[in-house]
Amino acid sequence: METIPQIGQNLRLARRKSYPDDTLEDFALRIGVSRATLQRMEKGDLSVSLGKYFQAATLLGLDAPFHTLLKPKQSLFDD
Repeated sequence: METIPQIGQNLRLARRKSYPDDTLEDFALRIGVSRATLQRMEKGDLSVSLGKYFQAATLLGLDAPFHTLLKPKQSLFDD
């Protein structure tokens, strides 16, 4: 299950790029979580709710792909 840790790494990179002067505490405050929760998110911790990741993605302008999560693929035979 390497996807979740990769999401955490992506979050860390996006945070640093978009808010380079923010400390962990500063960015955590922006998304309404504790510093410890943000650290867990950046490690890809599955105990953190998807809603928290969505809050971070929204702040970073990266929330567009969320509507496609778990969307079944359509085949040529689907209506």
